[in-house]
Amino acid sequence: MRYRTGILVFIAMLAGSVPPAAAATATCRDPAGFEAWLGDIKQEAAAAGIPQQAIDAGLDGVAYDPSVISRDRGQRVFKQSFEEFSGRMVNAYRVTKGTRLLRQYAGTLASIEQRYGVPGPVIVAIWGLETDFGAVSGDFPTVQSLATLAYDCRRSDMFKGYLFDALRLIARGDLRPDEMRGAWAGELGQTQFTTSAYLKFGVDFDGRGRADLIHDVPDVLASTANFLKSYGWQRGAGWQPGEPNFPVLLQWNKAQVYARTIALLAERLQDRS
Repeated sequence: MRYRTGILVFIAMLAGSVPPAAAATATCRDPAGFEAWLGDIKQEAAAAGIPQQAIDAGLDGVAYDPSVISRDRGQRVFKQSFEEFSGRMVNAYRVTKGTRLLRQYAGTLASIEQRYGVPGPVIVAIWGLETDFGAVSGDFPTVQSLATLAYDCRRSDMFKGYLFDALRLIARGDLRPDEMRGAWAGELGQTQFTTSAYLKFGVDFDGRGRADLIHDVPDVLASTANFLKSYGWQRGAGWQPGEPNFPVLLQWNKAQVYARTIALLAERLQDRS
């Protein structure tokens, strides 16, 4: 059946009448089609109400990045056991530095907990696991990564939504396109928000006029707490597996090994604070 389907698609291509689904698949796997697709996306973004200035600023000069696709196909980290993953991630460096940062930002974290109900050790644990407390947040051009993944066949609709929200962040004035550099899959900032989460949960906690999750630590910490609160974080409740707030950690990252590792590092930090 697979062989017969391939023959039919080939015949249809020769006849100039490739079925729509087959044509879309052929195009989205061929980097040569990216430029034409990008032109269509610019029109679609404008029709969605995104200002033309933001579209031009974000998308002009964007190119297909095959290294992003290679990374997307090669993810294996969450196939590790919890013992393997947490043993590597909950290390002495993160516990020691996390403890120091809890003290350094004690006043800010207390204000954040008062507003959102999320304790400092949980926020700092996420900060440490995501980017080593802001030290390693990635250097991929965010809009280019998102455009590449939106063009790709595998999760086109999801990444097109992220791409449009990246343009909305530009339009809102939170970030300039040249500031938007992060992980290969388009996550941004010191706790690695998707652009959609950034748009929805980003907080200008210190009142500087924009939510800056790349450079501004109070904004980073408060936005992380706002995310967790918005997904149902219960003030004063536990966050270990089986406790009320563990499902909220799974909203941060649906991989059980990652959510359990957040819970473990937060517990270690709480014990030392």
